[in-house]
Amino acid sequence: MDFIPEKKLGFGLMRLPLKDKSNAADIDIEQVKQMVDLFMEKGFTYFDTAWMYNGFASENAAKEALVDRYPRESFTLATKLHAGFINSPEDRDKIFNAQLEKTGAGYFDYYLLHGIETSMLPKYEKLDCFRWLLDKKEKGLVKHAGFSFHDTPEMLDEILTKHPEMEFVQLQINYLDWESQWVHSRACYEVAVKHGKPVIVMEPVKGGTLARIPEDAEKLFLDYDSERSVPSWAIRFAASLPNVMVVLSGMSNFSQMQDNLSYMGDFEPLSENEKGLCFQVADIINSQIAIPCTGCSYCTEGCPKKIAIPQYFSIYNEDMREHLEEKGWTINFTNYDVLAHKFGKASDCIACGQCEGVCPQHLTIIDFLKSVATHYEGQ
Repeated sequence: MDFIPEKKLGFGLMRLPLKDKSNAADIDIEQVKQMVDLFMEKGFTYFDTAWMYNGFASENAAKEALVDRYPRESFTLATKLHAGFINSPEDRDKIFNAQLEKTGAGYFDYYLLHGIETSMLPKYEKLDCFRWLLDKKEKGLVKHAGFSFHDTPEMLDEILTKHPEMEFVQLQINYLDWESQWVHSRACYEVAVKHGKPVIVMEPVKGGTLARIPEDAEKLFLDYDSERSVPSWAIRFAASLPNVMVVLSGMSNFSQMQDNLSYMGDFEPLSENEKGLCFQVADIINSQIAIPCTGCSYCTEGCPKKIAIPQYFSIYNEDMREHLEEKGWTINFTNYDVLAHKFGKASDCIACGQCEGVCPQHLTIIDFLKSVATHYEGQ
């Protein structure tokens, strides 16, 4: 298809470098500019943002670091409409027009209905968002229409059957979730293939989970090839799938950008043996991971207690891999206290369910927060 970028790596403007780590909107824009410059210099063109990314500041960063500095035809820009921020037909245009203003892009090369799942689909259908998106395309404000998806392959099949006008689908695909009974990476990918829809991959490194893997898993990769970085295996696994058009990487610093470009410039798909190695690593990780959180932070925007849910889950996962029955204490107890001075404690959760309603991984966040509170607070 003629709208597919020549190079498979996309720059996900979701986990941008920050000046203040406790403020998702305090973006280190000068470092982002450096990253954009290197990305463009190496011939990569696909940039992905969204209304709520980086504390609602990602689209502004796209304007400052990319749109204002490069000819419009030299790059492709994707953004999204999320059902959580619309309640009327008027809301659709209000957000879309604000996105045009925030990015200064004039039009969007790719526009997605964001995070479709069981709880979101009725609102998208009620507000006629699929037809609305096609109208934007007819007016030249959107070049290509699609959606991102977090649910079952059966639902994906229903949507693509009902809406064949959608040109592409964005799916969570990585070697850890390939056979997951919650994420359904493989099965959803196969549905997209059946319908002839190119796939954009999100969470190929699962929010950093596949960059920081257990030592025995890392050893398998390093013994095979000591020159390759651990996250490169995850990116290349997703990019090796023949129906994948772009693999998004939420690069958070310049060194991550350099690493990704080093092997995606002249991309070579994984061999069958290398894919098998990825699945061996997945088995090791799955045996040790406590909470399969990707750190997307969708859960935190509406949390009434301002609980640092992804951060707490991350340090908890680290501790669960540390065999605490032998150690008894880790630095993460101090890290937890530091975070709790800025944000709500895990025990502050009032079980309102807001977080679980928007979690793309469908995690039982309330129960997991109880485990975190027990571990770090003795609750």
